Amino acid sequence: MKRSLLLVISFVCFFATRAQHTTNYNLAKMLKENKLVAQPGRELKLLNEKNGISTNSIVWLKDVDFNEGIIDVDLRGKNVFLKSFLGIAFHALDTNTYETVYFRPFNFKHEDTLRRKWSVQYMVVPNYDYDTLRKAHPLVYENAVTPVPEPDDWFHVTIIVKDDWIAVYVNHSKETSLKVKKLDHLSNGKFGLWGFETLNGDFANLSITQ
Repeated sequence: MKRSLLLVISFVCFFATRAQHTTNYNLAKMLKENKLVAQPGRELKLLNEKNGISTNSIVWLKDVDFNEGIIDVDLRGKNVFLKSFLGIAFHALDTNTYETVYFRPFNFKHEDTLRRKWSVQYMVVPNYDYDTLRKAHPLVYENAVTPVPEPDDWFHVTIIVKDDWIAVYVNHSKETSLKVKKLDHLSNGKFGLWGFETLNGDFANLSITQ
């Protein structure tokens, strides 16, 4: 608990004392202006709400690089077992090398208490995928979310990346849903919306503070 509090204080002090700039991204407008790049053959479409988009792909934002800072985004998945995965990719070289924080909404309120602890995940592709981390470090790089959203509803995510640490907050909670130390040397690179190749995930209201 003390380490968690010190980490939060460190983040607050860091962003309070350095020059920072917040950029808001209208994802629907970016899609219309061809500023989003999806993987070939994957779905990418406009939503009728929130100026958002829906995809089952990793979608890179053209000309957007990310080093460290605060990521805010609204996400919506589906309560379909083992079919809904969505989050944010960053520090990417390409679709084969990146870091990601992603969610499994179908686990948010699962009757199995262990599965609920598999709701939010940090991993690094290709060296530290979820299966490798789960076997070597159970319940270190994944956790339950607090507070618990409805699995089919929009939920807000704040991801703070600073130095060697990543902290994840859900629905503006002061309590971290996940707090982990980075696993790779990746520190700068492409930024994207992370959708898996099953059901579409929905994304809206993205902002990045650096």
